[in-house]
Amino acid sequence: RRQRLAQVLRLFVKLGVTGFGGPAATVAMMEDEVVNRRRWLTRTQFLDVVGVTNLIPGPNATEIAMHVGLVRAGWLGLITAGVSFIVPAAAITLGLAWLYARYGALPAIAPLLAGIKPAVLAVIATALWRLGKTGIKNGKLAVMGLVVLAASLWGVNEILALFAGGVLGMVWLQADSLRRPRSRPGAGAMGLLVPGLPLVARPLVGVAAPTVLQLGLFFLKIGAVMYGSGYVLIAFLQGGLVDDLGWLTQQQLLDAIAAGQFTPGPLLSTATFIGYLLLGLPGAGVATVAVFLPSFVFSAILGPIVPRFRRSPWAAAFLDAVNACSLGLMAAVALELGASTLRSWPAVLILVLSAIAGLRWKLNSAWLVLGGAAIGGIAALLGWG
Repeated sequence: RRQRLAQVLRLFVKLGVTGFGGPAATVAMMEDEVVNRRRWLTRTQFLDVVGVTNLIPGPNATEIAMHVGLVRAGWLGLITAGVSFIVPAAAITLGLAWLYARYGALPAIAPLLAGIKPAVLAVIATALWRLGKTGIKNGKLAVMGLVVLAASLWGVNEILALFAGGVLGMVWLQADSLRRPRSRPGAGAMGLLVPGLPLVARPLVGVAAPTVLQLGLFFLKIGAVMYGSGYVLIAFLQGGLVDDLGWLTQQQLLDAIAAGQFTPGPLLSTATFIGYLLLGLPGAGVATVAVFLPSFVFSAILGPIVPRFRRSPWAAAFLDAVNACSLGLMAAVALELGASTLRSWPAVLILVLSAIAGLRWKLNSAWLVLGGAAIGGIAALLGWG
């Protein structure tokens, strides 16, 4: 158990330091590490975890990390994976917050990000290729994935698309069983889920400056009701901290979000930045713990449930449909990222080299990200692109 805990710690510290590019990229890196390299989970098990965590509140990539830790090293593994994945991002964000408070600006690292983004795009594309070969088992699932891809690009809410795709896909996949008698009814998929619709965090009563308790309650509420990717956090913070409470200015919020995007790991590390600006180190600590605490609770509840899904034909069909829909959402993220990233020949070159290195030579995704950053920095120094 100690050896497995050490393995979990090392892996998720590494992912916490190198996990640039948002949830889709981080999930792709996890798939490469825990399925392709270490074989802690099968590709089907990993897809099941991805599909189910997309249906509960909280940062999806962080919750997937916790579930992997649970599978590998039990309940201590869940805690170890979550903490080791969160802390590096929070520590880096805290350093940026200190620089911002001291100098009034963030360091200029745009050239590195320009190189990281196409490398991340290659990581996502590689994961889609591998997961798609396992998750898209038939033509019906391929159709479901393409429909959700189109719906996501059209602007349909991702949670609505996942729920609708899961339910409709389950019925479509099990249509034949409805026409023939069964010896016993199977357990329904929906009874095993943590149900709910996307909710809007209702902010606390506005005050001139928050107390530690008020700050903690605000971010605890956000962590408990935030569905979808970490980018949904931006809407909550704008409505709560700027419009209603007045704790931050618009520019401060934009700088805090930029800090979260600059740093690896979960975007929710933005809470660390905001907490430091408002209340110093105590604020940074409280905001970080509060926004991630619900994810530990949800993951602990969800962990023992996921393996039971495959025991029922209907639940398994629901999972297959949700997995295909999740791949559709990842593909939508990849297309949107590609549209905003591939605007210069160095970016295209980084994408091609990273894809070849990932698919042909199976180079670790962390090296792809670091290599992309290095090429981006060199391209900026030479004035290319």
